[in-house]
Amino acid sequence: MLRSVKRGEQALAVGYSARVTAEDSAAIKVLLVEDDERLAALTTQYLEGHGLVMSRSSTGPDALAQVASRQFDVVLLDLNLPGLDGLAVCRRIRERSAVPIIMVTARDELFDRVIGLDAGADDYVSKPFSARELLSRIHATVRRARGSVGPELGQLEVGRLRMVPERLAVYLDQQPVETTSHEFAILYALAKNAGRALSREQLLDLAKGNAEESFDRSVDVHISRLRSKLGDDARKPTLLKTIRGVGYLLSTS
Repeated sequence: MLRSVKRGEQALAVGYSARVTAEDSAAIKVLLVEDDERLAALTTQYLEGHGLVMSRSSTGPDALAQVASRQFDVVLLDLNLPGLDGLAVCRRIRERSAVPIIMVTARDELFDRVIGLDAGADDYVSKPFSARELLSRIHATVRRARGSVGPELGQLEVGRLRMVPERLAVYLDQQPVETTSHEFAILYALAKNAGRALSREQLLDLAKGNAEESFDRSVDVHISRLRSKLGDDARKPTLLKTIRGVGYLLSTS
C-alpha cells in the first residue's frame, strides 16, 4: 500500500504536487507490472495525475510481450508475480533491452535488493512506498536514461574508453558496450574523475540524480556488472580498480 494514500483513495488528488522540468514530464511512458489490482489502480491514478503515460500488466509473460512490442521510458516491476516472477522477468528484459527497470516489492532485505540489482534492475523501491518517492525515482531514472542528470554531460574519452551521454553509449576499444542507465551514470562519474578514487557515497551522490535514497552495497553490484561487461578481471582488475578502504577508481591507462 502507498503510505501517502493510506487515508483514502481521494488523497491521491491532493498532497504532493510535483514540480518537474518539461524534459522530466514530457511523454514519460511507464509500464507498471503489478498483480495487485487495487495497488496498480492507485499507483496508475497517482502517476497519471502527474503527467505520466501509464500502461499496465499483471503477469510476467504479458510484460515481456509489451516490452518487446512497445517503447517505454521505465518499467516498474513487482518482484512477487505469479508464475514467472519479477527476477526472471527482469533478466529476460535485460537480454533484449536496456529500458530502465525499477523493482517494486514487499521485500526489504539487503540481500533481496542486491539480487534485484544483480538481475539488471536500475533502482529499487520497497512496499509500502511513498507515491512521492516513487515519482521522484521515476524522474531521476528517466533523466539518467535521457542523459540529462546534470548540466555538464559531454562526451568523455579515458584511455580505451569512450562515453557519449546523449545516447548512453559506451565504447571500449571502439566496440559498443551495453549498460543500464545507472551503470552508465556510475561509469560516467568515474570517467569524469579518472585516476581519482571515489568512495561509494560519492558515487551514489554523483550517479543517483534526484532519487531520495540508495544504499552502498548497490555500488558494489553495479561495479561487478560493469567489470563483467568491460572484460575486466574481477580478481585483478586493470580498468575499474578497487582502492581498499576508499572506494573505486577508473584507470587512465
